[in-house]
Amino acid sequence: MATTAYTAGEKQGQGAQWAVATGHPLAARAASRMLEQGGSAVDAAIAADAVMGVVEPMATGIGGDLLAMIAPPGLEPVAYNGSGAAPQLLCAEHVQALPGARIPERHVLSITTPGLVRGWWDVHQRYGRLEWAMLLEPAIQAARDGFAVAAVAAREWRIFDAVLHADPACATLYRAGHPPVAGEHYANPELANILQEIAQDGPDAFYVGRPAQQADRAMRRAQGLLRAQDFHAHRGFFCQSIHVQLDDCALYECPPNTHGMAVLQAVQAAWERPSDPRQAELALVQATQQAMAHAARVVCDPAGNTVCTVVVDRDGLAVTFMSSIFKRFGSGYVVPGCGFVLQNRGFGFSTPGHVNGPGPGKRPYHTVVPSLALKGGRFYMGLGVVGGLMQPQGQIQIWTRVLRDGWPLEQALYAPRWRLETADRLALEDGFDAECADFLRAQGYASPEKGVGELAGRSDFGGAQAVERLVDGRLKAVSDPRKDGCVAVQ
Repeated sequence: MATTAYTAGEKQGQGAQWAVATGHPLAARAASRMLEQGGSAVDAAIAADAVMGVVEPMATGIGGDLLAMIAPPGLEPVAYNGSGAAPQLLCAEHVQALPGARIPERHVLSITTPGLVRGWWDVHQRYGRLEWAMLLEPAIQAARDGFAVAAVAAREWRIFDAVLHADPACATLYRAGHPPVAGEHYANPELANILQEIAQDGPDAFYVGRPAQQADRAMRRAQGLLRAQDFHAHRGFFCQSIHVQLDDCALYECPPNTHGMAVLQAVQAAWERPSDPRQAELALVQATQQAMAHAARVVCDPAGNTVCTVVVDRDGLAVTFMSSIFKRFGSGYVVPGCGFVLQNRGFGFSTPGHVNGPGPGKRPYHTVVPSLALKGGRFYMGLGVVGGLMQPQGQIQIWTRVLRDGWPLEQALYAPRWRLETADRLALEDGFDAECADFLRAQGYASPEKGVGELAGRSDFGGAQAVERLVDGRLKAVSDPRKDGCVAVQ
């Protein structure tokens, strides 16, 4: 067997057989192990994603959701929506009584049903090759034996320590007041035990077993509305993706309840590039602004935190796999004894009466949006960007630079980015072209208040993972230096 090209700091690489781009070296190692044992791209993505929920608990975990874009060779890409719904007990009257008639960012009513575990199972049943239990072994080991906390994760853990104090179970699990520093060992044996149960008994261990029962008890004590029945009732679904044709490329996104429509709208609107590079950048900013405003009117307001894994296997099956607990550390409520935090996707609901208003069993507008592109009907590239508002904005910038402008993938992914904070406030990443920056400011895009766009190092400008099929058939994987991720190729 050929040796896998893999080191902890590798941000890009090329392989002839398969390629992985993901958010942590241990996740890359898990995905590689599955592929080396004959697993599919989906097997590898599940293994990597499970590890990400252990090593980056502020971003994802089994209390969150999954969305995926899967491209079987020779077939149209298929989307999978594993987003969870609001509790059946949630009604508009609960929200109407809150300030501004909106669910606050981290509130017991923001908690929605976790969809991730069912999502793993569903995509594995359709596209997996390896035994189910094998996929979770690396995550179980990392949770039980512990791991060294990575640099960006440690920064975010420290910055969001304030979230961890409200719920005593959360404070204990995630070490409120003394978060681990980079390189420090952290273990989560409670999570290891739950993952082991899921490995042995499948998704029912989660949706019928201890997590569902413990979440029910905890939410009753906290005056929340999530119940065991909401776990029992959850179902994800495969669905037709949405796409636009851009010359010889077709760009695919997940349909609503995600904001994939905004990405497609903006990239298509900016496809005809002005000759002046400053005007071209302004047109891209304006197209993004208009597309996101349209999404806000017809769906909702975006924000959040996520992880992404992109895998292409030796048979050509490609997947962009994204999971999330929404805001960092989600709702801040932990399921006692189970080692994970519940997500706060309910913050994505608008006011009662809006098309995205809250309601029983209703899915809120979702920020997670994996994407793929085909060229000439064949897989060309899988891309995901994490980081709330940067998910659509980062995709728009990267896809435009690659598909329209012909930039090499690594150049497009590493280049300094902008981030619309409001309709007239534009954060610019360090290193952004000074002449272009002055031009954008002159067009009325003011700089946000100090500190905006600088969260946890560079990560507030998103973190991307991507795999590209080159002209010669080889695969290029690139992992964003803004995050802790790396690539693995063979």
